[in-house]
Amino acid sequence: MIEISTRPSTEDIQALARELQALRGQIQSISSQCSEYGITIESLSAQDPAKPVYRSLGNILLEVDDRDSLLEELKSAEKALTEHLARLAEREESIREKYEEMAEQFEME
Repeated sequence: MIEISTRPSTEDIQALARELQALRGQIQSISSQCSEYGITIESLSAQDPAKPVYRSLGNILLEVDDRDSLLEELKSAEKALTEHLARLAEREESIREKYEEMAEQFEME
């Protein structure tokens, strides 16, 4: 059986580089959001129970009646973002490996 080798084009490599760059931007953004959730959860947990807590809804602030529910909601959102971040990191690794492989093939030919 004859193996046909297809040499990656500079356009292919550039497209992969752009995708990798976009993924890194998404990872950075979601990482920041995860960090913000962590700080919010920590602050809410440390807040004096006698003091009111407010939640932003659009352009207004609403007083929160059920702190435990809010805390669980925040933790759930943080977990979902963390899982999404892990999937993006896996995708980034896969694309980076493919990019390196294509670049190596390109240089060899």
